[in-house]
Amino acid sequence: MKAVICTKYGTPDVLHIQEVNKPIPKDNEILVRIVSTAVNSGDIRVRGLAVQGFMKIIMRLVLGFSKPRKPILGTVYAGIVEDVGTNVFTFKKGDKVFGMTGFNFGTYAEYITIKEKDNISVMPVNATYDEAASLIFGGQTAIYFIEKAKLPVKKAPKILVIGATGSVGTAAIQIALYYEADVTAVCSSDGRDLVKSLGISKTILYDEEDFSKQTIQYDFIFDAVGKTTKKQCQHLLKKEGVYKTVGGLEYASESQQQLEFLKMLFENGKLKAAIDRTYPLDKIVEAHEYVDTGRKKGNVILKVTE
Repeated sequence: MKAVICTKYGTPDVLHIQEVNKPIPKDNEILVRIVSTAVNSGDIRVRGLAVQGFMKIIMRLVLGFSKPRKPILGTVYAGIVEDVGTNVFTFKKGDKVFGMTGFNFGTYAEYITIKEKDNISVMPVNATYDEAASLIFGGQTAIYFIEKAKLPVKKAPKILVIGATGSVGTAAIQIALYYEADVTAVCSSDGRDLVKSLGISKTILYDEEDFSKQTIQYDFIFDAVGKTTKKQCQHLLKKEGVYKTVGGLEYASESQQQLEFLKMLFENGKLKAAIDRTYPLDKIVEAHEYVDTGRKKGNVILKVTE
């Protein structure tokens, strides 16, 4: 099968397509033919070892010193179950599934084996493979931080989402709206139309004004791109307000329950897929180069198979 191999840490040209052995599912595993995956910020961070200070040492210890021990990167997928192990009962051949592999990576490939109890679910019935793949990374990250802020139990909370047009931000503003929050989105003027299309009427355009100069205070400030610190935003928080950022030491954990929640939201029209560009697998370098620019809106999809 074809797979993208990360030969070492570095710029996008360290990624090469190679032929590797097609995996064989164990008794408790599912073989999935991947139709679509995505290039997200986590992939970029791993490929380029793009962290600061002592975190580089930690990442090398966790992922591999000079190159990833698991050289096939990619963490999200949408595809078709092609085979199941003898002890698999939840899924069957032909099921359309989506999920996240986390630090197991492996989705930049035509096939992958997944344990039945892992972070996998049947796709939303009304989603394409591209749409399903686009929901996962941003959606699960947003759910984690929103739940940590106890948003689901607060009444009409006021929320500020910084970096509202990325994969995490577009998911966060929609999930916050589902919980009937009063959402203000911080984005560039280029992203204004996108956030409006997702149901947001209050925007602060950071290329036209400094969001930190406002006098409004919020119950929850979520930095979905990791460009701020709590100290910078403290004056914008209410007394019991919560600040969270994807740029700190707190990493989002994922679960099958989150996937089921995303599936429900999409099937009920409460969550839209935000897709910026789509590339074929053999354009993996170009896809990473585009995400490296920091200008993507929503998700960048890789078409792996048809």
